[in-house]
Amino acid sequence: MTYLIIRFATLGNVAMTVPVVASLSKRYPNDRFIIASKKDLASMFASMSNVEFLEVDNHLDWNGLWDLWRTWRDRVDAVIDLQDVLRTRVFDLLMRFSGKPVTRVRYGRVRKHLITFFGIGKKALPSEFERYRNAFRRAGLETNDAFERLPKNSAAAKAVLARFGEKEGRWIGLAPFAKSKSNMLPYRVTKDIIEQLTKNKKTRIFLFGAGDVECEMLRQWSTVFPRTESVAGKLKLKEELELMRMLDVMLCMDSANQHLASLVGLRAVSVWCATHPMIGFSGWKQRPEDIVQRNDLRCRPCTCHGTNHCRYGNFACREIEAEKIIQHI
Repeated sequence: MTYLIIRFATLGNVAMTVPVVASLSKRYPNDRFIIASKKDLASMFASMSNVEFLEVDNHLDWNGLWDLWRTWRDRVDAVIDLQDVLRTRVFDLLMRFSGKPVTRVRYGRVRKHLITFFGIGKKALPSEFERYRNAFRRAGLETNDAFERLPKNSAAAKAVLARFGEKEGRWIGLAPFAKSKSNMLPYRVTKDIIEQLTKNKKTRIFLFGAGDVECEMLRQWSTVFPRTESVAGKLKLKEELELMRMLDVMLCMDSANQHLASLVGLRAVSVWCATHPMIGFSGWKQRPEDIVQRNDLRCRPCTCHGTNHCRYGNFACREIEAEKIIQHI
């Protein structure tokens, strides 16, 4: 059987499919799995022999969707839609008209909105991993929790070693940014954390991020604080993963880097501001005790993925003391 799996946004969400797809790859070695996703993410699936990566541009726009259907309608036996947006629903309909069975993930968006918008039913929801597993189960595919970490990429590890040298002391990763203001600590708190950590001369800090503005800000911070280096925009994804494999810990927000760290078995101290782990976006096999958040705010969570608006205008959820995070690290 050949299965087409669609999940093209975002980086963190695609990373969350890896443990489940890795399980499928081992459990069904005679089947073929095609991952349709955004470019530059193929390295996360490269070690899976029966998994192929299909790049889709522009987050699978309407033209891309039509081309995908024309190309793959006769090449696959079934479709598993892990994106579940209007465009993929149209694609699903076209595939059904072509006689292909389609299984769509169930994200429970109504329950999530009841929690974030109205504060109704604040109970832990199934994780995204569970939702993916359930989608595959409805397609007749069983998975397990055996995934621990991606195998080492020797070429990428060699490039990282040549660039950063042999590890000495403790290496700490810091990914201070997220797409939304509500998911980030204030800059002053982040800088205070870096300043306090780098007082230990055996500590080396690596700053992770993406985007032109983030890269420039991290570059500036790397010139201010000792033994601090920005790798934002400087490494390929496979090299970032191998650098993470060498770290002692990753300090990150509720963002993609939490999930990338999980893929290499790196322990992540994750900071949650407006969002909340109860919605289901915690990293694969990350420890609940490594989550840092304010539990004294009744308004949390007010968003599933992040927002640039605060209903009270103060973003109190972001006010977490640097010392609390440092002590946890």
